[in-house]
Parts: sequence; C-alpha cells; structure tokens
Amino acid sequence: MKAMVLHKPAPAETDPLRYEDYPTPTPRRGEVLIRVISCGVCHSNLHMIEGDWVKYGVPAKLPIIPGHEIIGKVVELGEGVENFRKGDIVGAQPLYSACGRCEYCLTGNEHLCNSVQITGETVDGGYAEYFVGKADYMYKVPDNIDPETSSPLFCPGVTAYRASKLANLGPGKKAYVLGIGGVGHVAIQTSKLFGSEVIAVSTSESHAKLAEEMGADKVVVTNRDYSNLEDHYEKADSVIVFSPSQRAIDAAVKLAKKQATVVVGVFGNINDFRFPKELVIRGSVVGSRKDMQEVLNLASKGLIKLKVTKFKLQEANEVLKKLKRGEIVGRAVLLP
Repeated sequence: MKAMVLHKPAPAETDPLRYEDYPTPTPRRGEVLIRVISCGVCHSNLHMIEGDWVKYGVPAKLPIIPGHEIIGKVVELGEGVENFRKGDIVGAQPLYSACGRCEYCLTGNEHLCNSVQITGETVDGGYAEYFVGKADYMYKVPDNIDPETSSPLFCPGVTAYRASKLANLGPGKKAYVLGIGGVGHVAIQTSKLFGSEVIAVSTSESHAKLAEEMGADKVVVTNRDYSNLEDHYEKADSVIVFSPSQRAIDAAVKLAKKQATVVVGVFGNINDFRFPKELVIRGSVVGSRKDMQEVLNLASKGLIKLKVTKFKLQEANEVLKKLKRGEIVGRAVLLP
C-alpha cells in the first residue's frame, strides 16, 4: 500500500513524511482491516512529526504512519469479529486500545488507561491507503454522514464534546472558547448543546468568521498575546482552551470568575493560580468509547457540523506546513 511515513522527526518545512510503499497490514484476531476513505490532520500530528513530543515518548516507534481520525470501508475481518461486516463504513479515533482491566477501563474512562495505545502515535495510523484497528474500538458510521468529510468527528468531535461535558456548562452560563481551529470550531457547537451562551475568542479574522458560522453567540478577535481582553475578565462561568498557546491559558484564568471551571485541552501551565477564586482547573483529552458514540449520534442528527478542506494523501507535507502557518480554517482531511 501507499502511505505517508515518518522515519525521523523533523520540521515540517523539511518535508519529513515520505510517500512510499509500506506493508499492507493483515488483521489478526479481533481486528478489522479498512480501506481508508479519509483521515483528518490534527495539530498534535504536527507536534509529533516535528519532534515536540519525543520527551513524552511519542512517537513510540519509527518508522510510523501518523493520523488518528479515520473513516474507511471494511475489507477484511480478523478471526472472531462479529460486530462488523465487509463493506461497512467505520471510523477510528485516537483511542486504539486499552487494557480493559484497570480502574479507568472499569469505570468507562479507558482513554486514561496507563496501557492505552494511541492511533498514529504508538501504532500505525491513517495517513495511508489501509488501516488495521481493534474491532472493539471502532465505530459504525451512520449512513447519513459523509465519509469523505467526517473523519474529524473522530478527534475534534470527541475531544470537543468531552471538554464540554467537563466544563460545568448550562443555561444562563457564559462559556468562552479560546482557539477556533480544528477542535475549537466544534467546541462552540458542543458547548451550545448544553445551553450556555458561547463566546469565541480568536487571534485570527478568518477563524473568527468560522466561529460566527458555527453559531457562536459572540466573537472576540484578540491580539496574539491576549492582552486586550480586560472587558471580559472575570465574566466567564466556564473557559475551554484549545489554542496551543501558554498566553491563551494565562488569559483563561483571568477570564474566569470566582468558582468558574477552566478546561485545558493543550499542553501548558497554570502560572497564576489565584486560590481565593476557588477555580476548578481540569484537563481534557480525547474521550471514551461512550463519548465517541454520543458524538456520532449527535452528528447523525445534524447537531455537529465540520468545516473541512480536502487534500490528496501525498500532499500531507504541504498540509502540515499550512497548518503550522495557521492557514487551515477548520480541519484538513487527506484522501488516499
């Protein structure tokens, strides 16, 4: 099969992915082989490919095929698979597998399992013509969802939804979403589902326009250092951060009023934790299988929309450069 393969982490400007022949995987017991229809390009893919996460042990192997938000058609079933048939359209999210026995797995939080395997980071992912996944961690895609444009449901969709569930949202509350990129533009929609007034904050005019399209009740365009938000300080009941910027996290704490909830979905630090405000600070990462199924149900009802631009698989290096420069509005998807 053809795939975009990472042999060594390097800056996106050096075209670190090679379009080359790679062994087509064979499904083992409990696994499903799919022919990839689309695979979204996540900002975390960029971090891994450029070597930002080597200190965290990511990628866990080299060479590796990146990509963790995938939709494809089932072409082969491993022994013992009974929940899918050949021809089914299915999807895979970052949660590739978990141990099934630990305290997290047994409480429906398998995405926090210490033995978790991550699609495209510890095992080969979806920047390829074929992908093999665990049947128990794959999902039937509803018939009314377009497989070419909906693979981002399997990362931005579940990631945004999980963050919204953790953000203590509700009617009469103000929720600020910082960073209106691939995940943030979905977080606007998932937060509105809980009844909150949603204020989108972006440093980009094009992303601010996207926030309006996605139904934000108010859109604030800020400067790069988030220093012109004084009028909004201590107004937020909830703040959700998906901008990969320490300055965005710093601003989130200032936006939060007393007893507010701040949900951080990116790497960074809480540098100014003012304990008298009794803030609740939460991290959020992807989501469980239950979260993922709920996202698919919502999308099938038309309650989650995606802004997507299609590219060919072999254009992955160019897409990563565009993503790095902030030129992707919404999400880019690769089509083999």
